[in-house]
Amino acid sequence: MTAFTVTLVLVVAAAGLLRWRRPAWYWLTFGVTLASLRVLVRYASVMEACGLTVPPPRWRLALARVANRPVSDSRPPRILRFRPTRTGLVLRLGLRPGQDAFDVAAASDRLRHSFSMYGVTSREVRSGVVEVRMTGYDVLKRVQMPAKLDTRPMRVPVALREDGSVHYRDYRAVPHALTLGATESGKSVYQRNLVAGLATMDVALVGIDCKQGVELFPLARRFSALADNPDTAADLLDALVSRMEGVYQLIRAEQRITSAVPDSEIAADIWDLPDDIRPVPVVVLVDEVAELALFASKEEEKRRDRIITALVRLAQLGRAAGIYLEICGQRFGSELGKGITMLRAQLTGRTAHRVNDETSANMAFGDISPDAVLAAIQIPAETRGLAIAGDSTGGWHRIRAPHTSLRQAVNTCNRHADRTPDLPELAAFRPELTVPAEPPVPLSKTAPATA
Repeated sequence: MTAFTVTLVLVVAAAGLLRWRRPAWYWLTFGVTLASLRVLVRYASVMEACGLTVPPPRWRLALARVANRPVSDSRPPRILRFRPTRTGLVLRLGLRPGQDAFDVAAASDRLRHSFSMYGVTSREVRSGVVEVRMTGYDVLKRVQMPAKLDTRPMRVPVALREDGSVHYRDYRAVPHALTLGATESGKSVYQRNLVAGLATMDVALVGIDCKQGVELFPLARRFSALADNPDTAADLLDALVSRMEGVYQLIRAEQRITSAVPDSEIAADIWDLPDDIRPVPVVVLVDEVAELALFASKEEEKRRDRIITALVRLAQLGRAAGIYLEICGQRFGSELGKGITMLRAQLTGRTAHRVNDETSANMAFGDISPDAVLAAIQIPAETRGLAIAGDSTGGWHRIRAPHTSLRQAVNTCNRHADRTPDLPELAAFRPELTVPAEPPVPLSKTAPATA
């Protein structure tokens, strides 16, 4: 008995230590078993307490009355599938007649407390079927991406969602996106994950970094074109518009719309073209969009209108030509001038890290969901990297990208530098990879003089 007691105490102590220091390990060793038993045992009573049951049908009531037997209890949704995962549990429920998916969504917080889980989210799979995802611990506190990822062309895993699933940036489904975030909010880390994921694919990267290139130029070996000031950016965007027009001419030449051509071979974008003539897709990353929209003179205003017009044209017409936009910025509001709201309307994907004002959150999610706006302005300053991701469907999620240092992103880009395509239209903007020979200028009077 003494040995059993000592073993039990050691097991309990080990479980408590793992739960405190390594929540993921605790879940895989102890938590998943305890949570599964808790959910299965409490399921019927919890569903009844949360108002997710329906009374028995009339034919059962009549049968019980005729047979003089007790009336059957109210019925909860049927469990169609029960699956433990590395971060929690997944239940697929079949709704009873009269129930709705919104009933389950409204009861998510009550289910979280009743089942003693960290988080509960739900989504409608199809009519009458709802998937409930429960997380056993805070998966966003220490982000660990799963070993097996669903990688496809132009689909990049960039972050982890609060329900334990992977957040993908799918350019085929969501061509253009807007990413907002204040200083020290984790926006740069999100961008590095995106570039590192794209670096392994057959895609051309084009960067516009008006902070003198401090964010994107370290990754220059994987970029086909880079601009570090608004003047160069204007010329680069005009070159991209010219490339877009040339790609459309290629698509028209290959359409061959006749009665003998099968429907599947009619080309409407670059992905319908044969592999041997398909132009390489281009992803354009704008690091700070406000720097492109600000002006202080008449000449700068003309340049600004030229830049915004080119961005709007690429956002409206670039998808079929394989040109995708990633617009990033600390601040994004209508005060940036005409054309900004028109540009915002074309950016389907929205991601907002911690922002300093409600206006930026409204520009990101005001036309999507008021709840997403509230969630974006409530992100605490100490949780760098936490963000709200949404799209035009109205759905939104809390996400967090795994920490990727600048050195890790540089190493990934250098390793895949051979994938960098040479685009004739953008040859003038190819980044110079040579190291300047002149000595650096001292930044302060106390800096030592160079020989």
